[in-house]
Amino acid sequence: MISVNQALFFVFVMGAVILFCRALPFLFFDQNESVKANSSRRAAILGFVEKTVPPAAMTVLAFNALGGAFTANAGGGFMALAAAAFTALAHIWKGNALISILGGTALYMILQRTIIV
Repeated sequence: MISVNQALFFVFVMGAVILFCRALPFLFFDQNESVKANSSRRAAILGFVEKTVPPAAMTVLAFNALGGAFTANAGGGFMALAAAAFTALAHIWKGNALISILGGTALYMILQRTIIV
């Protein structure tokens, strides 16, 4: 068990990390005249980040979810994999994120409730 001082330290560190993450975008969008000279370089960096970070983050989250499902129970992993495949196919078919996510979630819940592994 951690002490009160350790808990306060962890709370302070996490608060500082969250504050830094919230303040970081404002460093890129500074309206100072001296900064506008490097605006094309910053625009290139931001364009790269906005194009690559969301798919990379979603890939990491998907593999984390599927890996956790396979680690907990092999049958549950196959159900999660089937739901993920359904989600991907529904998104390719309809092109609507809401429909594909809700459909994949519904399929996973149905498989969890009906198939006993």
